Amino acid sequence: MSRYVRLNDVELHYIAAGAGPLVILLHGWPQTWYAWHAIIPRLAERFRVIAPDLRGTGLSERTPGGYDKRTIAEDLRALIAHAGASPAAVVGHDMGGKAGYVLAHLFPDAVARLVLVDCLLPGTENMDALRGGAWHYGFHMAPEMPEMLTRGRERAYISAQIKAWSHRRDAISEAAIDEYARHYAAPGGMTAGFNYYRALRDDAPFAATLRGRKLAMPVLAITGRFGVGNKLADALKGEADRLTAVVVEDSGHFVAEEAPETFIHELQRFLAA
Repeated sequence: MSRYVRLNDVELHYIAAGAGPLVILLHGWPQTWYAWHAIIPRLAERFRVIAPDLRGTGLSERTPGGYDKRTIAEDLRALIAHAGASPAAVVGHDMGGKAGYVLAHLFPDAVARLVLVDCLLPGTENMDALRGGAWHYGFHMAPEMPEMLTRGRERAYISAQIKAWSHRRDAISEAAIDEYARHYAAPGGMTAGFNYYRALRDDAPFAATLRGRKLAMPVLAITGRFGVGNKLADALKGEADRLTAVVVEDSGHFVAEEAPETFIHELQRFLAA
């Protein structure tokens, strides 16, 4: 069921399904809630599932600011409170994972369990392409330039990025890419997406203030061998005493799509523990 709610000065669109303990699913870039469309029916058999379009993406409001992960975490805390089922299990991929991590630190009473899916913790990204980092960080963070160069080519750019980050190149269908591209190609869509990267400049020093704090809840880090591999679990070891780490061997960045059976098995097992 598609719904809208206004909270924290932004109108968010979300999909709701099922009944039971609350699970929040957070997508990354360049996706929308639709990243979870194959997972939602499986989870909804046992859980109440909410999958929002993060601020600025999909059908959610495109705001001029607020793409730092602290503000996104505040959006999510308000969404969980609106659902009336705090605490919730929070599952976040990519940028959604960064926001989920900040949410768990700032508002631990709102998060029963935390699942981080092939993401890097804010401030641990390698943005230096000369030293093995990903080139797209600098491109996305540049003012105005990425909008100019992708205008009219949004689908081609999104498709190329998804395929570059996938190990199974056909795991995300052309229809799904169409779905993402139509939202990002809408007025302000690419800017909102790039703003998640531009906000990394502020995310890193803020996340540094969280280092040394402990995450109170159980944490699952599930990554692709051809995605971030062991880097996520290694970064979490000092702050998550109840950490479960799973590296999916035949997957890249998009674990839920590239290895859906493994992903849902590990997720359900962790949520039921």
